[in-house]
Amino acid sequence: MTIRVVIVDDHAMLRAGLEQLLTGEPDIEVVGNAADGAAALALVREKRPAVVLMDLQMPGVDGVAATREIVAEGLADVLVLTSYSDAERIVGALDAGALGYLLKDAEPDEVLQGIRAVARGESPINPRAARELLAVRRTTSTGVVDLTPRETEVLGLVREGLANKQIARRLGITERTVKAHLTSTFQRIGVVDRTQAALWAERNGVG
Repeated sequence: MTIRVVIVDDHAMLRAGLEQLLTGEPDIEVVGNAADGAAALALVREKRPAVVLMDLQMPGVDGVAATREIVAEGLADVLVLTSYSDAERIVGALDAGALGYLLKDAEPDEVLQGIRAVARGESPINPRAARELLAVRRTTSTGVVDLTPRETEVLGLVREGLANKQIARRLGITERTVKAHLTSTFQRIGVVDRTQAALWAERNGVG
């Protein structure tokens, strides 16, 4: 299956470079690009891509606001590609519903694999960003993680080894909603992938 991608960044040269990189891949199709969040929303609503490659710092509607709207409307999955690795931006983007967080100094193959991972429902996070996120969680942790009932249900099914599609079917919700719950849960419990989440669930008696 071809992964339809929209590129969002306010730098024309970077958009062109990313489009050239992605166009060379047989399983990826760039269906459009935008220079700000407002244009991105209009484009995503029109093109309905699978993945949006999203910058954060843009004029007008920024990447976090655009991500929140895209995810809320169930339009696409969002992979952040930004220069910023500070905890505030990372948490903001993940809270808005982004599934992954990569930095612009990433190798081309890391970006390609990140897009494919997000299309599979995974959450690729740059190691530097992951360390920042975990440091915040350690600093602010009170020893109790406050998951919603639905997040607890989803996490329990991850522990059982169910895929997102199976979880969606079991709970009667969409696969995108499952992904959104997992992104929020990963951030709350301080993990970056399903394996770590399943281990956390086992240690803490979830499921």
